[in-house]
Amino acid sequence: MEVYLDNSSTTRMYDECIDKMSAAMRENYGNPSSLHRKGIGAEQLIRYSRTAIAESLRAKEDEIIFTSGGTEADNLAIRGGCAANRGKHILTTAVEHPAVLNMLEHMSAIGYRVEKIPVSADGFADINAFAGMIRPDTALVTAMYVNNETGAIQPVREMCRIFKKRNPKGVFHVDAVQAYGKIPFTAAQTGADMISLSSHKIHGPKGVGALYVKSGTKISPIIYGGGQQRNLRPGTENVHGIYGFGIAAELSQQNIERKGERMHELRNRLRRGIVENIEDVKINTPENSAPHILNVSFNGTKSEVLLHSLENDGIYVSSGSACSSHKKGPSYVLTAMGIDRKLIDGTLRFSLSEFTTAEEIDYTVNSLVKIVKQVRSIMKK
Repeated sequence: MEVYLDNSSTTRMYDECIDKMSAAMRENYGNPSSLHRKGIGAEQLIRYSRTAIAESLRAKEDEIIFTSGGTEADNLAIRGGCAANRGKHILTTAVEHPAVLNMLEHMSAIGYRVEKIPVSADGFADINAFAGMIRPDTALVTAMYVNNETGAIQPVREMCRIFKKRNPKGVFHVDAVQAYGKIPFTAAQTGADMISLSSHKIHGPKGVGALYVKSGTKISPIIYGGGQQRNLRPGTENVHGIYGFGIAAELSQQNIERKGERMHELRNRLRRGIVENIEDVKINTPENSAPHILNVSFNGTKSEVLLHSLENDGIYVSSGSACSSHKKGPSYVLTAMGIDRKLIDGTLRFSLSEFTTAEEIDYTVNSLVKIVKQVRSIMKK
């Protein structure tokens, strides 16, 4: 049996995306900036997707800017937002995605002061600490909606309310890559000025993302070219990737509450199976979390050994964020939460999708029971 439980890294594409994108590649290959029929046909595919994504957020179509992915969307929001607004101070949390943290390292290098909001043992931003860190020159706050390692849902709405009360001209950015398509929300519900999205996290193609930019928000481009997308993200659009993103956006939003409830039930089934059958484990995913992520530390093991042993049984999981898996050292997310290094070294992230089944969960639990016992036995020698 093959069991794919690494959906926070990437997802299997919807068959409908593959089929429709393939047909569009053969038939709608024109440049969307061209004025002839082929160009208009390509432009209509982009318009379809812009409408689909805007409707999913209850936003306006001209508030959606397509990018090459979530990373570029984060970069555009941070650098573009800061460049167009006054202030040299930026706030973020200690558990953001590398796409945000590495961009902020660059911002620090060019003269911005970047401060990280501490998090609780459950991985939530400390609201009181955050309120005390806001300054008159805070140009931007960037916070993820759902943590990619633990699934913790950050209080972005409350953070935005506090920030805007203190600094109404500042920009609030939400990285919603792990939230979009998993939990229902609208742009207005977050309160954000900008929201980053990614296609390949919702069963769409890789290499395409989007940035919601609320009307009236000041933002400067970070790429310069032919003037596409109101000059905010120029360059010939990735027509077929954008088209696939729009299809995935529509499909992922259908019955999103029911899909979320089902993933939540399956995640709890996995959690119970682990806790009831394997001793000395720590669940790092808090109660207030997205339905598709479960982060577990298996004391007395090594995550890499567990990962490859599970792979031998046809089960695919992660030891953390795929975007930073090549880096050595413990998870900075779990470290910020105060988790012991020995536990971090034996941590796995299981991430489900709407395609995950109860049979796959039970198979995974049975495999884990066997493998954890074997690994612990070997490591004791």
